[in-house]
This record gives sequence, structure tokens and C-alpha cells, in this order.
Amino acid sequence: MDLYAFAPIAALLELASTAVNGLAALFAPIPGAPAMALAVVALTILVRVALIPVGMAQARAELTRRRLAPKLQALQRRHTGSPEKLQRATMELYAEEKTSPFAGMLPALAQAPVLSLVYGLFILPTINGHPNALLSETLFGVPLGTSFLSLLNSGSFWPGAAVFLGLLAVIAAVALTSRRVMLAQQAQSGAEMPAAMARVSGVLSWMPLITVVFAAIVPLAAAIYLTVTTTWTLGERAVLRRRAEAREQRS
Repeated sequence: MDLYAFAPIAALLELASTAVNGLAALFAPIPGAPAMALAVVALTILVRVALIPVGMAQARAELTRRRLAPKLQALQRRHTGSPEKLQRATMELYAEEKTSPFAGMLPALAQAPVLSLVYGLFILPTINGHPNALLSETLFGVPLGTSFLSLLNSGSFWPGAAVFLGLLAVIAAVALTSRRVMLAQQAQSGAEMPAAMARVSGVLSWMPLITVVFAAIVPLAAAIYLTVTTTWTLGERAVLRRRAEAREQRS
């Protein structure tokens, strides 16, 4: 079943398409400006700004997890061999801290439908029964509906490939920076993980690089979206994390 063809979702996609076309019209008077590509960037930023409250909730939850990690590990050592006592002590700890193990999960789930809708706008050839005009526009001569792989298979991929390579390089740099930040936070938490869990965590730390693969196989419009949203998310998390830390120090 195509969820994007579901009437309410199709109507929202139509609204999003109208919005991005309206943004493109604002950039059109600029001589030589890739209006639709700029509209993709602008719409992505507007969506990310609207989701800042969600990011704030996630930053607070992340800080709480880091603060509680040593305490949770101490409880695990204290109640080794007694799962019931460990569970009871863990829930008591969360109650004392006025939080829960699921803090931050609901905000993350809340933003998923919004981001999926925007992502769909940049990959679907048709929206609500009509062609997606966005994908027929170009950026430096490359159609926004063309993927990096299809460009390579075309046989005449240069200089258009330079557009994709630039975007992929930015996404890779952001992913590697995100990985370093995550590993640094784990080290700062003071919590020692079992060897097996540490190995799994090390493997999972490379997961952000999968975005580079996605960006290579989706249309250029979606690759632009991924570049903007991953870069924004990295900066937003750094800013909101500092604000959450400062707020906790004052309280």
C-alpha cells in the first residue's frame, strides 16, 4: 500500500508542493538563481525551525540519560543476579529524577511523520495524481529528479557529478562529526559499558554514514534536503545541548 496515495497524506503533500512552489517564486526574480533548489533549502529550514521544541525535549532527555548513566550502572552492580530488585530500584531512581526511560522517544516519534512527508515531496514523481513539477527543475544543469547513480549510468556525468559529490562530501563530514560527538559524550558520561555492548556501540556509531548512501540513490532534491537537514541537526543539537546544560546548572 502506498501511504503517500492515502487521501489525507496526499492532500498534505499537495499543500507542501504548493508551499515549495511559492518559495521558488520568491527566489525566481534573482538573476541566475536556482529558484527551486533554493526553495528546497528554505522549506527544509522552515520545517527544522518548527521542530526546534522537539529538539529541545530531546536535548533535555539526552542530558538526563548522561547524568543517570553512572547511577544506573551502580544499581546494576549492586543488584547483580536479582532482576526484580534491579527493576524496582531503577524505576525508583527515575521517579526521584522525575523522568522515565522513554524520555525523548515520544518527541522523536512525533517528528517522524513531518520529516517523512517533506522527504516524500522530494522523491515522488507524482503528487496527488499530477506530476511533481519540482523534480523537473535543475541545479547547475542537473535535474532535481536525477539521482547520482542514474547520472553515473548515463555515461555523461561530468560536470553534473560535481554537484552530487559536493553534497555527499558535506553529508559525510557531518556524519563523521556526529560520530565523534556521540563518542565524546559517551566518554564524558563516566559509564563503563560491558565489552560486548561497547563493540555494538562502536559499530552503531558508524550508522550516520548510511545517509551518504541514501543521498547517492535518491533524487537530487532529496539529496539537498538530506544535506540541509543533517547539517542543521548537528548544529541544533550542539546549541540545544549547551542550553540544556546551562539550565541544569542554574537549577
